[in-house]
Amino acid sequence: MEEHAFGPGLPRLAPAGGAAAVPHGGATLARAGVGAELVAPEQLRRGKTGWPSVDRGLRIGAIVNKRAHRNAAREIFNGSTLLDWAAPSSVGELDAALARFAESKIDTLVIDGGDGTIRDVLSASARVFTGPMPTIAVVPSGKTNALAIDLGVPADWSLKDAIAAAATGQIRVRSPIEVSRLGEAGPGLRGFLFGTGAFVKATALAQETHKVGAFRGLAVGMALTGGVLQTAFAGSNNHWRQGERMEIQLEDGRRLDRSLYLVLGSTLERLPLGLKPFGRERAGLKFLGIDAPPRHIVATAPMLLSGSEAGWLERIGYHRADMEAMTISVPSGFILDGELYRGGDLSVRKGAPLRFLVP
Repeated sequence: MEEHAFGPGLPRLAPAGGAAAVPHGGATLARAGVGAELVAPEQLRRGKTGWPSVDRGLRIGAIVNKRAHRNAAREIFNGSTLLDWAAPSSVGELDAALARFAESKIDTLVIDGGDGTIRDVLSASARVFTGPMPTIAVVPSGKTNALAIDLGVPADWSLKDAIAAAATGQIRVRSPIEVSRLGEAGPGLRGFLFGTGAFVKATALAQETHKVGAFRGLAVGMALTGGVLQTAFAGSNNHWRQGERMEIQLEDGRRLDRSLYLVLGSTLERLPLGLKPFGRERAGLKFLGIDAPPRHIVATAPMLLSGSEAGWLERIGYHRADMEAMTISVPSGFILDGELYRGGDLSVRKGAPLRFLVP
């Protein structure tokens, strides 16, 4: 299940190796051009190379995950001099590339990869960028691209499109979820979809769907459907139904200590396949908590996932809430953007808003 984009080194991430990078200037970084090209926000023209041909003005840096699904079969950049870019094979190399971007004061950070790549880059950026974050452009080239779907970035949006949007694109704002361990200093993780309990098992199912070619939002839907079926037709002692004992402290001071089947949180406004587990579409950090064992899950699941806000859902143990932050103690682990992390005492909060370029 653990598929880190950039290998070992990121705090609280398990080692997973990474793709080799191309050496450049004594550092193991794949890189095009010398320094960040300066790109102006005038109307873009296409040059003979197929890359946008522009005057100088904006600085652009790009991080590419060469292990991403759609990147595996294509050349990366092919010597473009429009931007400074890196394809890191470790978190140390990722930090070095981002530090170089920060030093050159890039205006736009392009992230070419899926949700896992975005999570790793944003988490590392919190350690590197001491001032405001640059505007971000996402190229959805991974197995799962929930953030891109939420932003309205088309599946065929290319790196060239992202570079062009740096001069002409629109802006949408999203705040990441920030997850850190209580008592540990420094920035934690930044992502957009948090879950524990049955969501950990459902994500394992989603990883299996990747092996048979279910990408983009389909894997998420198949995982949730499989989770419902595993729960609905299992006996009372089945591990899907039993839930986990969790302790939660809400921002208003209330403490909850109970067995929960699932806790899900997100700052995304639109989930893949039109799923609406948090109810109506809206901004902010939203949570869904389901008591264990879940009651009438076959009847409630279609209504819950389609966004129904019927009052009886709360009465039988399906709880929704909007909040800025909470602390939660989870014994077995949690998922952030498809990645499994060890459990413990966690702070989960809405992070500072980020600006994303869209077509």
